[in-house]
Amino acid sequence: MEDMLLTPETEAIWRGRPDLDHANELSAGSAIGHLGIEFTELGADYLSGRMPVDSRTRQPFGILHGGASVLLAESLVSCAATFVAAPGQACVGMEINANHLRPVTSGWVTGTARPISLGRRTQVWEVRIVDGNDKLACISRCTMAVIDAP
Repeated sequence: MEDMLLTPETEAIWRGRPDLDHANELSAGSAIGHLGIEFTELGADYLSGRMPVDSRTRQPFGILHGGASVLLAESLVSCAATFVAAPGQACVGMEINANHLRPVTSGWVTGTARPISLGRRTQVWEVRIVDGNDKLACISRCTMAVIDAP
């Protein structure tokens, strides 16, 4: 895939046929599974997932831990970037940032990862995390390096 700046009109970006059930199975024994993160929806240019706001993901003051939000964002981007990468390539995180905008105390948060740029060596993604009322709780940007698979 050549370098691509994405627009809403961009066609499906995925290579092959991504399998969310398989991605969830692979994640079960990792930090992703421990926090209850589930990959839930794949659109033409986005991947969504959700995470419970409970004792695993709240900080001591009773609100969603910022680190848990970052783990949700990076999990979505890592999975999505892998679905875009060419055979024989892997994607690894280079940088992530997050702005925590609204506290969430219970229920579920849903994150949606969308690419900003898909280059041959670098990908940049944005993740918007909303609460159960679709109010923006966190926005994150993640840069991934595309490398030859080890």
